[in-house]
Amino acid sequence: MSDHYFHRVNRLSPTKFWINNPTREDAAWAIEEGALGCTNNPSYSFKMLQSPVEGGLARRYLAEAIAESKDDDEAAAIFQRKLVKGIQEIFHPIWEESRGENGYVSIQGDPIHEDDPDVIIHEARENRKLGENIAIKIPCTKAGLDAMETLVAEDCPINATEIMSVSQGIALCEMYEKVSKKAGKRPPLWLSFIAGIYDEQLQNYVRDNKLDIEGDVLRQAGLAAARKMYAIMHDRRYRAIMIGGGARQLYHFTEMVGGDLVVTINRVGTADLLVEQNPDVVHRFLNPVPPLVIDELLAKLPDFRKGWYPDGLDVAEFEEFAPVVLFRSSFLKSWRGVLAEIARLRPELAPGGKPRA
Repeated sequence: MSDHYFHRVNRLSPTKFWINNPTREDAAWAIEEGALGCTNNPSYSFKMLQSPVEGGLARRYLAEAIAESKDDDEAAAIFQRKLVKGIQEIFHPIWEESRGENGYVSIQGDPIHEDDPDVIIHEARENRKLGENIAIKIPCTKAGLDAMETLVAEDCPINATEIMSVSQGIALCEMYEKVSKKAGKRPPLWLSFIAGIYDEQLQNYVRDNKLDIEGDVLRQAGLAAARKMYAIMHDRRYRAIMIGGGARQLYHFTEMVGGDLVVTINRVGTADLLVEQNPDVVHRFLNPVPPLVIDELLAKLPDFRKGWYPDGLDVAEFEEFAPVVLFRSSFLKSWRGVLAEIARLRPELAPGGKPRA
């Protein structure tokens, strides 16, 4: 019986560990340490191009993708699928052994055109061909919700992401209940509440506006909102599984232990440090947040108010909510980096994806 941290988390709590944006080596390491799933976001492809471990393979895949499509956007999507396929295969045995409960690998595609439900649906259908343990990661925006209505009815596993507000989570769960009841389909649904990025956005706001607010209070904001979302899901019996995402500090994992949920983190700087430090497994997620903390956050931070209240945002406002914009900005930068590399390489490649003589 392993005494490593994540094995003990699996044994002593209902909380599950997923690895985020892994190389094949990271994926194998994470499984050895107790990971039961994986998430990939639009930054993944560019990260692999820069990886000292996977860079060579990534460049070969990129050349193949360019040769297989005359459209640069499609080439970027093909490239991402080639990279994720290797990760899907690594996690597939877990999916088989658990009979579809664990071992999912989620993939989130083109962030540039994510305001078009038709693009999201097309990519989802293509990405699902990678394997039965593939889940489609979709932003919880108006366009994303429209696309998810179609995909839920098609029995497609979905990881709804970029959720930074209670109103987004409620809209997602209500849509899922409505569509699944009508279609008779209940595919797995994960609700990714991105507490770490939410904290980062609020911290930026406090810094830029020189607000007087204690760090002890400010650092509880994202997890307080996640706790509220989790309680609403439980009270209303929504059939979704919460994912804690966007970790920026170790407490974005350790403070969620005890919840019947998933936390997805990077290997370097988070998962590896938790293995090294091997902290006690203590159930903390269900601990209440002191009212004085919530009162101060509501009084001083407009975006916390928008994220906290069930009616804090309209569906049309989800995409432009400041923490969502911050999160998406990193995806856009990385995806555009891949597109720039495709544009640079295409004239240099002969048919078949090989350099011209």
